[in-house]
Amino acid sequence: MAASTICVPGQRILRTDGSHVAGNGTYVRNGYVHSTLVGHVHTQTTDDGKTIIEVRSTKTQNVVPSEDDVVTARVTNVNPRFCKCSILSVGSTKLQEPFRGMLRKEDVRAAEKDKVEMYKCYRPGDIIVAKVLSLGDAQSYVLTTAENELGVVIATSEAGGNMIPISWCKMQCTKSLSEEFRKVAKVQPEFIEYSDS
Repeated sequence: MAASTICVPGQRILRTDGSHVAGNGTYVRNGYVHSTLVGHVHTQTTDDGKTIIEVRSTKTQNVVPSEDDVVTARVTNVNPRFCKCSILSVGSTKLQEPFRGMLRKEDVRAAEKDKVEMYKCYRPGDIIVAKVLSLGDAQSYVLTTAENELGVVIATSEAGGNMIPISWCKMQCTKSLSEEFRKVAKVQPEFIEYSDS
């Protein structure tokens, strides 16, 4: 079967036998493999000689954040009690449409919660890594950065330069060398993706 074959939901693809197995995007009914998606048929041969039949959708599936998911978000608004965020990705999956998130003052740090000043932790435009604490209300997800690995990963200074972390609570502008307060994420090496650009 050609890998470029296009199918629609419910379409019969081929008869099942000992060597063909239904994979992602398919199901078996009455001895035949059927498609569950609109997409292209792909075949993959396993080490034991069986052929897995899959249907891959041409449209990417949108992921919905759930509790304890690690998300990447952009800070859009900061006030003394909380900051509003736009969730851009869940894990390594980039979202087609952003979700709204809210990071409350008490969820910024694990210790000294009463001393947290939101404007010294986040600024509009910062890119943060956070964890989904709860689904919140219909308006937004409740996020937390109360772990060392969570917080600001990308920031732009007031002078417009990129910022680099110099401690757990400060970042420095690469242009003006001025320092600004942030709740800096201690990014784990296994999560860093290097790019040639």
